Parts: sequence; C-alpha cells; structure tokens
Amino acid sequence: MDEKEVKDARTAISLEDAAALKPNLATRRDLDEWEYKNILEGRAWALDSRRLKRTDPLTEPYIRKLHFRMFNQTWGWAGKYRTTNPNLGIPHHEIRDRLGQLLGNARYWLENKTYDLDEIGVRVHHEAVQIHPFPDGNGRHTRLFADVIVAHGGREPFSWGPDNLVAAGAARDQYIKALKQADAGDIQGLLKFARS
Repeated sequence: MDEKEVKDARTAISLEDAAALKPNLATRRDLDEWEYKNILEGRAWALDSRRLKRTDPLTEPYIRKLHFRMFNQTWGWAGKYRTTNPNLGIPHHEIRDRLGQLLGNARYWLENKTYDLDEIGVRVHHEAVQIHPFPDGNGRHTRLFADVIVAHGGREPFSWGPDNLVAAGAARDQYIKALKQADAGDIQGLLKFARS
C-alpha cells in the first residue's frame, strides 16, 4: 500500500456520510471492510441457486432489492434511488423510466437471442452504470446484477478482472478504459474484461 492509500484508509468519514451510516465507523478503511462484508452477504443471497430459479431479475423492484441486500447493513439509503444530480449519471427524475427501458430491452434481447447471454449481461451492466441510479455502490451493484443475469441463464458469474475494482490500480484502470470504449459504442473490451 503506498503512502496515499494509507492516508486515504485513515481518512475520517465525512459528516454527511456518517449521518447515513448504520454502523458507527470512523475511517474509510473501516467503511470499506464493513461494506465488503455486506456485499458478500448480498452476493450470496443473489446467486443462491434456488432463488435464481424462482426469481425474475429483470424487474425494477428486483434492482432495488439487490442494492438493498448489498448495502442494507451499511447505509440508510440502501435500495433507494438517488434524489440529487451528481457528476455521474442521468438526471435523477429520469431513473425509473430509463431503468424500465433497459429492463425491457434486456428482456427483448433474451427472448429474441439478439446477443449472446454474456453480451446481454455486459450491455445491461454498461447502461445501468450510465444511469447511475443509487447514491453510491453503482458499479458494484451493476456488476452483480450482470452476474445474476448470466447465472439466471445457466452460466457462471463474470470474474470482472483479476483484482479488486474498488481500489485504484491496473485492474480498475483497465475496467474504466473498457467502460469508456463501450461509451463510444465498442462493447468488446468490456465483454472481454468481464471474463478475464
């Protein structure tokens, strides 16, 4: 861990973030570790084989429930769409409509075999990242949502690269580069990265 990463890990949580936190945590490292455990529990819930068989993930309530299960022990706003317009994402008042369009497109792609299952999962991930529906956790949420889509179709979840995508590093840089290529209309780099 370099000097900047050590300093960032020891950085106190902002008052705004602390107000929305469920546990009493002091540093970014504490928060990262707590979130990670919460996300693992959400992942186990989402990828449970019995649940996958009986759940239709291509619904708007499922998107919120998945986010809730990933962050419900961490944030008071888990599973709730953002109500502000940060630098990333569409205007908050368009979230429900755009998610509805995305889910309709995904259902059409699956039913008509428009794309391979992996490509459908990656396309859904990419567009959901652009929508950026929640205050935080959007990348992690949309990657798990893509995993659920392919697992629901009988495939293994994606690996999403060799390393942690939350921390700065080569894997995250590669992922961001692939997202930008997808923004420009070339989904192949993101598709390859998802299975790397």
